[in-house]
Amino acid sequence: MPRPLRVAIVGAGPAGIYAADALLKSEAAADPGVSIDLFERMPAPFGLIRYGVAPDHPRIKGIITALHQVLDKPQIRLFGNVDYGTDIVLDDLRAFYDAVIFSTGATADRALDIPGIELDGSYGAADFVSWYDGHPDVPRTWPLEAEKVAVLGVGNVALDVARILAKTADELLPTEIPPNVYEGLKANKALEIHVFGRRGPAQAKFSPMELRELDHSPNIEVIVNPEDIDYDEGSIESRRSNKQVDMVAKTLENWAIRDVGNRPHKLFLHFFESPAEVVGEDGKVVGLRTERTELDGTGNVKGTGEFTTWDVQAVYRAVGYLSDELPKLPFDIGSGTVPDEGGRVIEGGEHMASTYVTGWIRRGPVGLIGHTKGDANETVANLLEDHREGRLLTPSAPEEAAVVAHLRDKGVEYTTWEGWYRLDAAERALGEAEGRERVKIVEREGMLRASAEPRG
Repeated sequence: MPRPLRVAIVGAGPAGIYAADALLKSEAAADPGVSIDLFERMPAPFGLIRYGVAPDHPRIKGIITALHQVLDKPQIRLFGNVDYGTDIVLDDLRAFYDAVIFSTGATADRALDIPGIELDGSYGAADFVSWYDGHPDVPRTWPLEAEKVAVLGVGNVALDVARILAKTADELLPTEIPPNVYEGLKANKALEIHVFGRRGPAQAKFSPMELRELDHSPNIEVIVNPEDIDYDEGSIESRRSNKQVDMVAKTLENWAIRDVGNRPHKLFLHFFESPAEVVGEDGKVVGLRTERTELDGTGNVKGTGEFTTWDVQAVYRAVGYLSDELPKLPFDIGSGTVPDEGGRVIEGGEHMASTYVTGWIRRGPVGLIGHTKGDANETVANLLEDHREGRLLTPSAPEEAAVVAHLRDKGVEYTTWEGWYRLDAAERALGEAEGRERVKIVEREGMLRASAEPRG
């Protein structure tokens, strides 16, 4: 009797779960079926949704509902708190599975090579996001002494960072933020947030909804300089061909022509300012030096030689995420991705048998969360083609119990999908006590305790 196709997916964020969903919807799921194990480094699933989305974005977190329905399927098992490269390696996965899909995402900050970027008070946005999202592997405190702060970048992460810095702690209290984050934000001294983009309004990477949300807070005055509203032929073409670009530009235009109000926290959106240097004194940030740029006709910009030094005491770079290199897999340092063709991992011009990638580890941290569905569908289609053509490796121990025995023999305290239900209930109980939907448990040990099966 033929056995089910056994697939391991490393990374239980949206990309990995979409890949599992694609497998379950394929013809292979009917006969003889598929059996999928998701391995996740964190004790809880959902990846970017849990640890990369700002807590005041409940609509985006609503994606968890759809992901939840996939993980509820009986063909899927979750092994949380399992670190690829330590608790389980590529040779182990090949022994237990017909194929392996890596969907580990991107969690580190991309570097910005300008003088002073290493100063005290200069931070990566990803680290700050991890702190306010209650990631268990980062410090519990964050320095928020600066009254004037610069955020470098004009994408949604930059908006998240700027908005969290500009809002009051009490505005964020109804969300799931843990107590340490609330206490940290209560002590936040920031009154001015300056967001810098080196190009113009038509090149900003904000989504229209995220941009408009900046203006919803009663405490944040969003300010755009009318001199920063400028377009060339390339910019105009971008607006004509892309409705999202046009909506962002219109929102910025409206803000540029209105009178400045009296909300206590000021959030400035600056365009045509290219970061040139983080200015320091005694090892600490005391300013940011930018070069004014101008459009060149194509939508790109060139420097003008005109420099401005801005009075800020902290700088956050939000210039992109970067994936971590994975043991035993090829890695392109420049793009921060695993080389692939159609999701098939490529090494030395050849496909690494039975090895696939999807999501940000495949194509870099671009696009919205839902865009990873297309990645997953393509990767899974090629995996299934390799299966039909007999190109997959044959595992030596494909029984479902084999990987469980391996993790137990190594002493790995792994969590399960049933454990997520227990952790979810514990966080909701903490929230109910405070009139909130949930309060996130931060400490890894606390997550493991809440996820564990009851004894006795």
